[in-house]
Amino acid sequence: MGHRIADESLFFVGNATAVLRLGPFTVLTDPNFLHRGQWTHIGQGVVSRRRTEPAIQIGQLPGLDAVVLSHMHGDHFDRIASRELDRDLPILTTPHAARRLTKRGFRAPVSLRTWSDFTMTKDGATLTVTSLPGKHALGFAARVLPPVMGSMVEYQAAGDPGPPLRIYLSGDTLVHNELREIRERYPRIDLAIVHLGGTKVLGLLLTMDAKQGVDLVELLAPRHVIPVHYDDYGVMKSPLSDFVVEMTERRPSAEVTYLYRGDSFPWARL
Repeated sequence: MGHRIADESLFFVGNATAVLRLGPFTVLTDPNFLHRGQWTHIGQGVVSRRRTEPAIQIGQLPGLDAVVLSHMHGDHFDRIASRELDRDLPILTTPHAARRLTKRGFRAPVSLRTWSDFTMTKDGATLTVTSLPGKHALGFAARVLPPVMGSMVEYQAAGDPGPPLRIYLSGDTLVHNELREIRERYPRIDLAIVHLGGTKVLGLLLTMDAKQGVDLVELLAPRHVIPVHYDDYGVMKSPLSDFVVEMTERRPSAEVTYLYRGDSFPWARL
């Protein structure tokens, strides 16, 4: 039986891939559709085998308005995405990734430097994506890894005078001081989608482990949290259970929802 992608919800595909249905807009994040057991080139000569199966494949997606891509690594934009996504689809991403996508034949990448934004309008509704600070590594390793961005997705329904719905996508960042400006600019965040996994290569931490994940939650104080990107590849060393324990012990104010691949989270819960 296939999975149904409901309106007005987040649908979790797997890894960092999700489908956001926001009024008339449909947005795909970090497209990774490799099957369990397939290898991918993560980047910088590192390869890893996928340990999980995505909930759906590209052919099962609804019509898309845009893709938000945090950075160009093989577990965030894989060879299936490169082959099967519409070449005219806007892909909102870092300048580095935009150049790489252009070389692959994509005609509408949108290059976003930190704090720049892109707005779409449709049926009277608006959707704005703002590029936020992110660091895939600290110290010398930062110079050899591709730039990464977090994103703030803000949705304003047609005729709604209230505040927009705000969804923060952390991207593959570690916790660092520049993230404090996100809290200053966005004192209200409805939902944070947090990339975890404690990815390690040659002993270097490249994505947030459980402790850093909860540090981020405490720093940004979102109303709700959904963890992703925690067990899909062999380079991920911090399982979701570590995050569950850390959240239970430290008890930040945010409510957390744990999704399995194929699960949906309706915006009505926010």
